[in-house]
Amino acid sequence: MSQVSSKATATILYIDDDPLNRSLVNRLLTSYNFNIIEAESGLEGLQIARQETPELILMDINMPGLDGHETTTRMRSISGLNDTPIIAVTARTTKGERELALAAGCDGYITKPIDVDEFPHQIIAYLEGQKDTISKDEQQHYLGQYSQKLVERLEAKILELQEANTRLQKIDKIKSDFVTVAAHELRTPITLVYGYARLLQSAVGEINRGESTTDYVDDLANKIYSSVHRLSEVVNDILNITLIEADEMRIDHKPVHLKAVINAALKGINPDENNRVLSVTLEDLDDLPQINGDRTRLQQLFWNIFSNAIKFTPDHGSILVKGWTAHLPEASSKQEAFTPTSAYAKQGGVVVMIKDTGIGIDPSEQKDIFERFYMVKDSAYHTSSKTAFGGGGMGLGLPIAQGIVEAHGGRIWVESAGRNAEGNSGSAFYVLFPADTTKQQD
Repeated sequence: MSQVSSKATATILYIDDDPLNRSLVNRLLTSYNFNIIEAESGLEGLQIARQETPELILMDINMPGLDGHETTTRMRSISGLNDTPIIAVTARTTKGERELALAAGCDGYITKPIDVDEFPHQIIAYLEGQKDTISKDEQQHYLGQYSQKLVERLEAKILELQEANTRLQKIDKIKSDFVTVAAHELRTPITLVYGYARLLQSAVGEINRGESTTDYVDDLANKIYSSVHRLSEVVNDILNITLIEADEMRIDHKPVHLKAVINAALKGINPDENNRVLSVTLEDLDDLPQINGDRTRLQQLFWNIFSNAIKFTPDHGSILVKGWTAHLPEASSKQEAFTPTSAYAKQGGVVVMIKDTGIGIDPSEQKDIFERFYMVKDSAYHTSSKTAFGGGGMGLGLPIAQGIVEAHGGRIWVESAGRNAEGNSGSAFYVLFPADTTKQQD
């Protein structure tokens, strides 16, 4: 203990991203009355070093962000830290690592795991002026290596920043479109409610004067109800995506027949009742096993997929809904013909396919369509219709569908040859419920 007492009040900054390493060194050196300050990253270490001006810095080399070499080089350019001893404490012990650390600006090199008996004495020696050295030829050689490494890191970071900037621009565009579309979605039913309510007021007055009929009033009331219902759907979509993002969507698991759920979803968005001329075919749904799931959520899932298929399929097109049990031991050639190419299907379970003859989806957008607020068309041409060809929404239907499927432990994906504005390219959406959600028929 007497050998280290002369430096007992020294302040030491220890930079290491591993909390266990920091805890060990802290306990070891504070027992010798050193004042230890910890930092878990190179950037945090730089900030603390500027404020505290430590008398010695212990530097881990292998850290995310700024590594130990780069942090050391940066510290050497900061006034007040130019001559502060910086000691590499690292598990990197391969040939050339010590020389590279010294070339980057370190004054010493201690390997991990540290020797707890020797470590405090090594620290005091560095505090008293000890410096590790390398020859000028070695320094020049490793400085060249270090410079090349820095340029490569800089190139990688620039590429990352360019990609991040592209993503941010895309997100900013998506958010701007969402604000435009959300305003349109909300304004339309509110305008209708306001207009029909005013007409209802007039109609009530006319009835009182014997100038109108109750049928006219009923019609206005129904239109107000429809408008409020649409407004409620918009609000519920926003709430649902919020629940999905927070992983708080509640699922009421009960035995469910998928055929009944699919039929209910189709009835709710029946294209024949919405001025669309489309052929909808159901195949092989009768023999599907029950699954344990939330009937209401599953109906919403299929409603959203059907809405998407109807909106992007021109009149006189077709929609096929087909179900099968994946990877049956004796699958027929007919079933194999519909087996999706995605790796998800290898999990086994129950698959439902919704295949249309619509305009298709560009390969570059087949992942994006499941991102919230993403829309494959220009928001300037937005329409609130859920069934009109080319109609739109707020970019929440498929993300909500994905959230519901994943809450049931399943997967959803799309396959399409590409986009063709004239139609017939087609898209096939697959919903997989894994084998552990299935339930034998009673």
